[in-house]
Amino acid sequence: MKHKTLTDNISIESILEFTKARHIDKDIVVVENIHNIPKIDTPRRMGCLLLGLCLKGSATYTVNTVQHTVAPNDFIIISEGQTISGYNFSSDCMGITFMISQTFFNDIVSGVSELSSLFLFSRTHPVCSLLPSEVQALLSYCHIAIEKIANPEHHFRRAIVRSLFKAMIYDISNAIYRIQQLSNRTYNKAEELFNRFIKLVELCYRKERRVSWYAERLNITAKYLSESVKQVSGRTPNDWIDNYVTIELRVLLRNTNKSIKEIAKDMNFPNQSFLGTYFKEHVGVTPSAYRKEK
Repeated sequence: MKHKTLTDNISIESILEFTKARHIDKDIVVVENIHNIPKIDTPRRMGCLLLGLCLKGSATYTVNTVQHTVAPNDFIIISEGQTISGYNFSSDCMGITFMISQTFFNDIVSGVSELSSLFLFSRTHPVCSLLPSEVQALLSYCHIAIEKIANPEHHFRRAIVRSLFKAMIYDISNAIYRIQQLSNRTYNKAEELFNRFIKLVELCYRKERRVSWYAERLNITAKYLSESVKQVSGRTPNDWIDNYVTIELRVLLRNTNKSIKEIAKDMNFPNQSFLGTYFKEHVGVTPSAYRKEK
C-alpha cells in the first residue's frame, strides 16, 4: 500500500486529513497505530506538541537535524516549532502518539511548576528511557484518555482528558527530572540565560511584561536576551512572557468569579480596555466571550 505523504507543516489539522484518528476538535488527536502517521517529503515544522510512547520495535526521528533512535519503553517529546526532517518505523513498531495543540497544552500545564528547565531539557533530550513502572503508569493514563476521547457524548469529556493529561505530565516531568539528575551534560551560556530568564518570568509575569525590564534584571541588553532566547527555544522573549500571561488570564477567567476589571488590576494592566485588547490579540476572542465558552 502506498504511504501517504504530508506536504504541509505537522499539525493536528494536517494529521486529521490523512487519518480518522480519535480526537477532540483541533486540540488533541491520538494515533494508536503509528504506521498511520503520514510520511514527510521535506523538513516540516511542528505546529503542535507530540508525545509518543514506544511499546515494541524501534523508530528513528531527525529533530532539528539530530537523529534520535526510539526503542521500547522510550518516550519522545517534540515541541511546537521544532523541525522534523524525517522518521522511520520498523515493521514491528508499536506505540501510542498524542498530538496536542499549544492552546490546550497551555491550559493543561497552568500551575505546573519547574516547566522551564524541563522544557529546555526535553528540547535537547527529546527521547527519554522510562522505567517499567513509569511505562505502566503512562499506559494507564493513555488507555483512560483514549476511552474518553472516543466518547463525544460524555458531557465532561474535555475536562476529564485535561485532568488526565495534567497528571500524565506530572509523571513525565518526574521521569525527566530523574534522567536530568543522571545526565552529566552542562548548559552553554545561552541555555543558562534562558533558564534564568524563564525563572524570572515565572516570578514576575503578573506585574511585568517588558522585555527591557527582564534584560535589565539579568544585567544584559534586550537584544542579547532576545538573541539568546530565540537561539535556545525558537521563540522570542515576548512570546514566552505572553504565553505565561495568557495562561494566567485563561485560568482567572475560567476558574474565578473575579470581574474583568479586578483581573486587569491583578495582572497590572492599566484598565479593563487594555486587558481586553491584549487578550483578543493573543487568544482571538474577548475575555467575556472566553469566559462564556465551555
